[in-house]
Amino acid sequence: MCWATGLNREINLDKDLVSYIIDFSRHIAGRSEITAIALTDNYASQSSDGRIIHTAILISHYFQPRIMSYLRTVKNKTILVFAVDQWIFERDVDRGLLGEAIAGKLVFPYVALHGNEYLRAIEVELKKRLVTELLENLVMNFPELASSMQILPQYFMYEVFSSRIRVFPLLSYDLPDLSGLAQIEPDTLISYKTALAQLEAEEKVKNQSGYVTITKKFIAQCQDPKLRFINFSKNAPRTLFTSFFGALPQLMNVVSQNTETFIRTQKINWPTFPNQMVNFIDSQKYVFFPTSQGLVSLSDKIDIKGFTQRMLLKGQSANIEVEPVGGVLNDVYLINASGDGGNTKVLAKRFKEWSGFKWFPLSLWSFGTRSFAVSGQARLAKEIAASEFLHSQGFNVPKILHVSNAERIIFMEFIDGEGLNHAIKRYAIASNDWVASEVLNSVHRFGDILAKVHASNVSLGDTKPDNVLIKPDGTLYLIDFEQALRGGDKAWDVAVFLYYCGHYLQPFNSNTKAEAIAVAFVEGYLGAGGKLGDVRKAATSKYTRIFSIFTMPPIMLAMADVCRNAELPKKWPP
Repeated sequence: MCWATGLNREINLDKDLVSYIIDFSRHIAGRSEITAIALTDNYASQSSDGRIIHTAILISHYFQPRIMSYLRTVKNKTILVFAVDQWIFERDVDRGLLGEAIAGKLVFPYVALHGNEYLRAIEVELKKRLVTELLENLVMNFPELASSMQILPQYFMYEVFSSRIRVFPLLSYDLPDLSGLAQIEPDTLISYKTALAQLEAEEKVKNQSGYVTITKKFIAQCQDPKLRFINFSKNAPRTLFTSFFGALPQLMNVVSQNTETFIRTQKINWPTFPNQMVNFIDSQKYVFFPTSQGLVSLSDKIDIKGFTQRMLLKGQSANIEVEPVGGVLNDVYLINASGDGGNTKVLAKRFKEWSGFKWFPLSLWSFGTRSFAVSGQARLAKEIAASEFLHSQGFNVPKILHVSNAERIIFMEFIDGEGLNHAIKRYAIASNDWVASEVLNSVHRFGDILAKVHASNVSLGDTKPDNVLIKPDGTLYLIDFEQALRGGDKAWDVAVFLYYCGHYLQPFNSNTKAEAIAVAFVEGYLGAGGKLGDVRKAATSKYTRIFSIFTMPPIMLAMADVCRNAELPKKWPP
């Protein structure tokens, strides 16, 4: 017998079984009006052959008691019905009153035996809320990348499936292979696309060529710090109620059909149990962000060797050299591929985790002045977001070629140039006026560039002269954006650059050169529209105390005096 499901599919069910469930549900409801009956055994993706227990939900108007489970055995088949009052059920849909223990059954394929239109409408309402929560989580977990993410609707479907299995592992027995759901994916996505269309009407998302993008309006709404706690706290009732209402039917089917496996699993740890039983589809492979070479998935796991073979060689033979080129807090490698097609150089940067003792001194060092992104994931996201944004605004930054989010590696264009820190070191010991003019000109131009970066409402966070590259033709490139922020502390950027420059000067008799560097930078910065208040703020003790541990006091004082007494910009060169 054919029956329409909430996924708009038709499947074959035993006619007598359906009749038993409907009759049993009418008996349970009594005088209460039945709103809907649904068979929730995931029949749309697998056969019912061999099942011992069949689970259904009964939604009834003014049902008393409000919620109750009922068992009946007919011809060696056990029917378990979860009966729930319509008001309770709808509160479980729109706010998770029962941790979605009942409403959540509509997340998986089900069969509507009565009230198909009601179930389809309530299914869309539930998925709209779940999609909204997933969007909120993406914004909170990837704040820098959220505005540039491009998401396929499949992400929401597979993330909802897998998140519920993580909460309640026994669901894995009903879904032994999530990849099998690909067969019903088009039908399953209908309700998600309907929910996304409603969210688009509310200006929370946009549909761009089949990809979902998150609007700036919605991102702004997610800035409330209470939201993270609210979303996190939903897992507790979700786990409690799902386990309570799902345990009986799942355990009966597990023991009856998987006795040997069930006994074996009693000897292993639950945290690893789902991964052994379920072939998960990684939902993050449907979430992308742009690079200069196209879209890259969040689930990409390519390593340096894989990138070299797939992206650089492209099946051709070549000589490959991978050389570490420094990096204390990160691993940095230069990949040099030479062959018939020429020579290609790519820089690979792996973001280490900074948690632990080695990060503790740096936290104390800047306490009260500047907070830092510590996790490798957060710093990688900042690097990607800031680099792509600055590139789009016309600033000279290395192009991002590829990203492996899982491996925390960025592959980027290699810029052949000298760090401004080396030029400062030459200036520190030079007596040649030509060297001084050349270096101060570069400092002035960096001040100009930094002011324009700040005008775009970005602070770089790490403006050491080491992170400014000078190409042979004199072009300046900015690198290293893992501490960059939208907004942020502009005065910090000014202070980091100047006082790090001071660190490279000679310990004694360098006050004049320190002042010249500060004057060149400040005039370039203010001349390009930088704010005078940020320059003067960099001279306050809030900033100077931090850098006093490695820059000589006379040099610090000379630079701070220039910032403190800065006025309207002067013409450059004089």
